[in-house]
Amino acid sequence: MKKNLPGISRLLPCSVTFLTVAAKGKQDAMTACAMFVSEDPPLLSVSVAKHIVSHDLIEQAGEFVLNVATPAQVKMARQLGFTHGGTMDKFKRFGVLKEKAKKVGAPLIKGAYASLECRVITSLSAANYIVYLAEVVAHKVDEKQVAVAWHQNKYFPLAKEVR
Repeated sequence: MKKNLPGISRLLPCSVTFLTVAAKGKQDAMTACAMFVSEDPPLLSVSVAKHIVSHDLIEQAGEFVLNVATPAQVKMARQLGFTHGGTMDKFKRFGVLKEKAKKVGAPLIKGAYASLECRVITSLSAANYIVYLAEVVAHKVDEKQVAVAWHQNKYFPLAKEVR
């Protein structure tokens, strides 16, 4: 028996990242929540809906970038989270500035706290999603920036350590 538990996903605080991917002359960006899996080697997981462009491009490229959002990028997080890229270039539509990655074909998003270049190791089908396990093969961090977390449908800067 399937149970409908509305709002469950909002109870677990999570990272706010922009997943960028490119393959065969196409590119896409989406808001995603990534999870740390292992430190050595550096492994992350992210789930992507099967019906969206980012999924198709990851399947083709076998790689992507997770760009960790900053407070200044919350508007972009909302825009990319509610827009599907099947009929538009979201980079142009929302004025997303990008730069070249070191080791993968997907672009980095300028102004991000960190950009983690990832190569897919394996994937798992789960409901209407594919969960990707990926290894970070290169990264860039801007220590002057602050990362953002998402909780109960709100965004919070991670600026002050709790002691």
